[in-house]
Amino acid sequence: MRRSNTQSLSDILKDYIEQNRMERKLKEVDIVQGWEDLLGKTIARYTQKIYIRNRILYVEITSPVVKNELFLMREEICRRINDNAGEEMITRIVFK
Repeated sequence: MRRSNTQSLSDILKDYIEQNRMERKLKEVDIVQGWEDLLGKTIARYTQKIYIRNRILYVEITSPVVKNELFLMREEICRRINDNAGEEMITRIVFK
């Protein structure tokens, strides 16, 4: 016997994510995991920690030269991150 209210698994997962308000957190995880794709392997090699708190992206960089270059590019990086996310996820970037 077949049920008439069948749903696809993707629809069920979308509903679950929306009901539990997990969209923002999942996008934050995508941003952190996509750091290497966004800036390349060279920059990722000098990145130790990256996390988001209160719409601020914190990035710990081991090289002072790379940190200075990224500091000068921070607004462009922020814009690219938000463009990839489809909404304003990051308002500021702090390099440590």
